[in-house]
Amino acid sequence: MADSPIQTVGRRKTSVARVILRPGSGTWTINGRTLEDYFPRVAHRLRVTEPLKVAEVEGSFDVFVRVAGGGPTGQADAVRHGLARALVAHDEDLRATMRQHGMLTRDPRKVERKKPGRPKARKRFQFSKR
Repeated sequence: MADSPIQTVGRRKTSVARVILRPGSGTWTINGRTLEDYFPRVAHRLRVTEPLKVAEVEGSFDVFVRVAGGGPTGQADAVRHGLARALVAHDEDLRATMRQHGMLTRDPRKVERKKPGRPKARKRFQFSKR
């Protein structure tokens, strides 16, 4: 599996990211845009590139991503999850390291639904005794 591209899926909240990993020079393409263009916040960029730093393979793979749904934070974490899975598919020895850094665990937290008779999911209207 040396030169064949690896395709994986990462998820977070309502975001789904399809990550394709190819050996290359380290170029990023997210929905047809560069990493800096798609994730202008430095925190999101650091979060997305974290699996490559942990695996110590920065600049040796081209990353192509199609991501949809949710907001920037959910999308960044979905890309991170998919990228970690792709790196493990490339090199099984990275599984323990990725697991230690919590990159292979899908974050199950989602937005709680609004309940009837309340303004939000858990908030209540002001109580009036009289």
